[in-house]
Amino acid sequence: MAGQRQGGEGQLSPPLLVKIVMAGESCVGKTSIVRRYTEPGSPPAGAPTSYLATIGIDFKVKAVTFNDTRVKLQIWDTAGQERFHTLSTSYFRGAQGFVLVYDITNLDSFHSITSWMRDIHEKAGDEVDVILLGNKCDKESERVVPKQKGEKLAWEHGIPFFETSAKDNVNIEEAFSVLTKYILEKNSCLFYDLHVVALNESKKRTCCAF
Repeated sequence: MAGQRQGGEGQLSPPLLVKIVMAGESCVGKTSIVRRYTEPGSPPAGAPTSYLATIGIDFKVKAVTFNDTRVKLQIWDTAGQERFHTLSTSYFRGAQGFVLVYDITNLDSFHSITSWMRDIHEKAGDEVDVILLGNKCDKESERVVPKQKGEKLAWEHGIPFFETSAKDNVNIEEAFSVLTKYILEKNSCLFYDLHVVALNESKKRTCCAF
């Protein structure tokens, strides 16, 4: 992957903008995962880690650097409830990556993964990068989905798999790092995040193909 490009007068180019969408059934922990990743140190020790089910759509931003390339991750947290399904999947278009989540203590959330994968392919195409997370691995005593099932499903779809815990901060950073790495290594068109447009420059966003 190419290193960070330089702007005029030796200044760094703006960061590349990457759209990532969280997908999966309601209450599997998507919001907790996003907050754990984008808000280091939150929630504080001993604080509740469950959040109200996302109503519609929300997003967080995380700035990262990969191989000297600055990246701004725009992470969209979609609602899993059926009544929000059309709204949630409408945000799939234009995404470069997806974090597909199920709850290891909820068999129905695992069985729904195939349907979510179908939605991703229909709305975003077959070339997007996807990772599969089996969340709430801190609740081992309540587990109903064996880790081997998650591994097998991920293998069938050809995607990376992690068991995660937003509560104990297990594999959250690693999962997003792998997804971001795959997105940047793919020969796709990513745009710079431009906040200011000079009057003598084209208003089109600058495209950077790796």
